[in-house]
Amino acid sequence: MINTSTLPKKIAKGVGMGILAAAGIAAIGYIVMLLWNAIIPDLLKVGRLGFWQALGLLVLCKLLFGGFKMNGGYQNRTGKRWKEKFEAMSEEEREEFKARLKERYGKHNC
Repeated sequence: MINTSTLPKKIAKGVGMGILAAAGIAAIGYIVMLLWNAIIPDLLKVGRLGFWQALGLLVLCKLLFGGFKMNGGYQNRTGKRWKEKFEAMSEEEREEFKARLKERYGKHNC
């Protein structure tokens, strides 16, 4: 069952992450446009790119070259390693570990 007291927080967090992701994509597209327009037209005697063309070029490069890996990277391996360590701990070690986390980071997510 969904805890309704945290639902507005989760929605706000999701909206915030969506806005942040859109801003990040727009910033990357703008950087691609600036770099293209600064280098490529003089080098290859081709036209300049607009913002939407730069975003399209970014998506095309993503499809062709498979960059921007979001799954299975370093962070995922590290999280898996910590999970294995945590599961290998005794109950006393887990409680001590949780207490140290609470001391260091507060009571969030512990």
